[in-house]
Amino acid sequence: MNDNGKCGNDACALPGTEEELKKILSPEQYRIARENGTEEPFKNAYWNEKSPGVYVDVISGEPLFISTDKFDSGTGWPSFAAPLVPANIVYRRDSSHGMLRIEVRSLKADSHLGHLFPDGPAPTGLRYCINSASLRFVHRDKLSEAGLDEYSKFFSPGFTRRLDDRQEAIFAAGCFWGVEAYFKRVPGVISTNAGYSGGARSYLNEEISSAERADISSSGRGRAIPDVAPPDYKSVCSGSTGHAECVKIVFNPHVVTYEMLLQRLFSIHDPTSLNRQGNDTGTQYRSAVYYTTVEQKNAVEKFIQTLGASRKYSAPIVTEVKKAGKFFDAEEYHQDYLDKNPGGYCHINLDE
Repeated sequence: MNDNGKCGNDACALPGTEEELKKILSPEQYRIARENGTEEPFKNAYWNEKSPGVYVDVISGEPLFISTDKFDSGTGWPSFAAPLVPANIVYRRDSSHGMLRIEVRSLKADSHLGHLFPDGPAPTGLRYCINSASLRFVHRDKLSEAGLDEYSKFFSPGFTRRLDDRQEAIFAAGCFWGVEAYFKRVPGVISTNAGYSGGARSYLNEEISSAERADISSSGRGRAIPDVAPPDYKSVCSGSTGHAECVKIVFNPHVVTYEMLLQRLFSIHDPTSLNRQGNDTGTQYRSAVYYTTVEQKNAVEKFIQTLGASRKYSAPIVTEVKKAGKFFDAEEYHQDYLDKNPGGYCHINLDE
């Protein structure tokens, strides 16, 4: 943070060394933010803070939470129903102290913030349990001075920050057992369904309807729509339908953005492998993103372009990017397969 306390969304220049960091943080702040400590409940700065404003990272100044999402959880720590800027939050599996939890950290400063629990209020159902020592509070009246003026609108009369938004994503990355199991664990994902999409049947009604209209227009003759059965596991595995094994993901964009889901998707499979992931081969195991909006189309095209330019891979990215057609739910025994069969095959590292 510079002398006037201004950081904004780009955050401040971070201290170059841990010794420099110790000079700007109190011993308690350093213990918690850098050594993953936990402060005492009911004996910290913000557990009962009710003033309007934004909570930023104590080191970088990156905006993390806002008072309008804060609630009294009765735990003695500041609790929030959602992050203010989802992209500024990083989640890690924490198996310390003999239990499995989701740790919450800041992106730019990598500060330990606290943990995430699934016992918060509706509509997110989440509780971000955060240490005050990892935060700095910027009052509503000081937002402009701190470079956070864009968040002033959240406190305008009549403004409502709705946290009940829902969006859908459809991804293919090999066997849908592992893909579904992975995304089920992502904070902000509300539901997942294993299924099939991307084949001819997904677009058949639309294409035939268009052809039918043209036929009627040119000749006055109608034509029957063929009775084609929806895809099932057997037909998809035969390769005859052209469908990919997919997972439909319903998510809350206030917790996890589409771009964050793309980052996870491309981290768990090889997008340069044509029609193969892990031990599975065939067109049904291809890498694919079926977008549902123009915004998603732009996001995935930009993501792939950036990923390709990074030269992370020696081979070209072959991920199919296509407008989403009809999604067909897979048979019931495929849903939550690895929950039902913990020892089942999985080509994905679920602990990433």
